Amino acid sequence: MKTKVLLANPRGFCAGVDRAIDIVNQALKKFGPPIYVRHEVVHNKTVVEELKSKGVIFVDELSEVPQSSHVIFSAHGVSEKVEKEAEEFNLLSFDATCPLVTKVHNEVQRHVRANRDIILIGHEGHPEVEGTLGRHNPTDSISKIYLVQDEEEARLLSVSQPDNLAYVTQTTLSLDDTLTIVKILHQQFPKILKPKSDDICYATQNRQDAVKQLALESEFIVVIGSKNSSNSNRLKELAERCGAGSILIDGANELDFKSLSKYKSIGVTAGASAPESIVQSVVKAICNELNAVAEELGENKENIYFRLPPELR
Repeated sequence: MKTKVLLANPRGFCAGVDRAIDIVNQALKKFGPPIYVRHEVVHNKTVVEELKSKGVIFVDELSEVPQSSHVIFSAHGVSEKVEKEAEEFNLLSFDATCPLVTKVHNEVQRHVRANRDIILIGHEGHPEVEGTLGRHNPTDSISKIYLVQDEEEARLLSVSQPDNLAYVTQTTLSLDDTLTIVKILHQQFPKILKPKSDDICYATQNRQDAVKQLALESEFIVVIGSKNSSNSNRLKELAERCGAGSILIDGANELDFKSLSKYKSIGVTAGASAPESIVQSVVKAICNELNAVAEELGENKENIYFRLPPELR
C-alpha cells in the first residue's frame, strides 16, 4: 500500500498576510526600490528573501531609514511611538498591520478611555505583543496593562482594579491554551470583560481545527513555516498534542526522508505566512522520494479579503 500525503484545508496564506505582501509589492510598483520595511513584513523566510531580491530593505528601527523614504509597518502592528517616529523622521509610511490586529489595538484604546485595567494574553517579545502594549498610553487615565503568557502567570496575577478589568489576546495563539488561561482569569476576576468578538483570528482558528482533523488521519505532520512564526509553532505543538509526530520546516531541503519512510500517512499543513508554492514543493518531494500519493483533506472555504490602503489601490 502506497504512503498517503494528506493536505490540510485551509492552510497557508491568510487575508492579512496577502494584504501585507500586496502592500509591499504595490509600493515597489508605484515608487520603485528601495522600499523600507520595519521588521519582517510577515514571519516567513522565503517571503522575506523574495522581497529583498526586489529591492526591499528590512530594518529593526526607523532611525536606519533615510529621511523622506517610503517605509512600511509589518503585519504584526506597531506602537504609537513608532508612528510618531515616522512623522518626526519625515518618512512616508504605509501601514500593513493586519486589520484583526488593529481591532485589538482599538480595544486597548477603548479600555484606556474607560479607565479600565487590561490583561493582554500573549508571548513576551513578539512584535504583535510589543505593538499592542505600545497602544496603551494612559495620559489622563488610571488604566494599567498586564501581560500574561501562561496559566501560572494567570493564577499569580494581581491587578489594581479587579472589578474594572478586561482582557485582549494576541491573534496567533493556541485557541485551546488561551481558553484555559481565560477560564483561570474568570475564576480570579469574576467581573472581567471579554472582547466583543474573539481576538484570535479566523485563520489561526481554522488552521488549528484543520490540524486536529489531519492528526486523526496522519501518523506524522509536516508543518511548513518559519521558526519565528507564532501561528506555525502553535500548529506543530497542536499536532503533537493530538498524538502525531511533527516537524516545522521552511522548505523541502529540511525533510528527512529516511525518518518519513516509516510512516504510511503523512499530513502536510502550512502556517498563515507560508506560500502555497513551498507547500507544493514539499508535497512533490515527499511523493517523489517515497513513491507516495497526495490528496486534499477537506476544502478551503475561506473567502476573506482585506482592502489595501487607498494610496496603493
